[in-house]
Amino acid sequence: MAKKQKYYAYLVPSGARTISGVVDNWKECEKLVSGKYGARFKGFETRDDAEAWLAAGARYKAQPIVTLLPGIYFDAGTGRGDGVEISVTDEKGKNLLHKAISKYELNQFGKHLIKSDSATNNFGELLALRYALEIAKKMKVKHVFGDSKLVIEYWSQWRIKAKDLPEETVELAHEVAELREKFEAWGGMIERIGGGHNPADLGFHR
Repeated sequence: MAKKQKYYAYLVPSGARTISGVVDNWKECEKLVSGKYGARFKGFETRDDAEAWLAAGARYKAQPIVTLLPGIYFDAGTGRGDGVEISVTDEKGKNLLHKAISKYELNQFGKHLIKSDSATNNFGELLALRYALEIAKKMKVKHVFGDSKLVIEYWSQWRIKAKDLPEETVELAHEVAELREKFEAWGGMIERIGGGHNPADLGFHR
């Protein structure tokens, strides 16, 4: 069966103006938005829908304005279609993963792609929290934020059903739980925020 045609709308801030348009393949869209701060993009079934999204302001969805606290923010996602990718940033969306892993392990977006076909998004969230805690310790930051309820309220607090999960996930959960205990003993806090407000968000909207 032939792959269904898809259209990609993009908007890229460029100085005092913005560049926007619609292309008919992901590779071209990726070239236009890759590494561009503030770039927005979204896939549609029709060109008319893509153009309508641009005309409406290229907004992903309406979100109340919130003031983010200074801290370390983490997330994981699969939106680029290459596997599970993780992100760690500050409250302004500035990438921080280079403070925990080699630059050679980062992709062109400053994120880390987990090189395992069996990795799940939840495993990615857990790994992202590990790096967030390591970075928080290095930077002497006492607040870490993420949007994964499973990882924040369960897996990183020794609450994990080991028999139902891969050994690698269980081992990582124990490692993160130990890091969390030390972080909190030092006065650190891990808090949940909504995914729509997470500057490390990897929802992609592709």
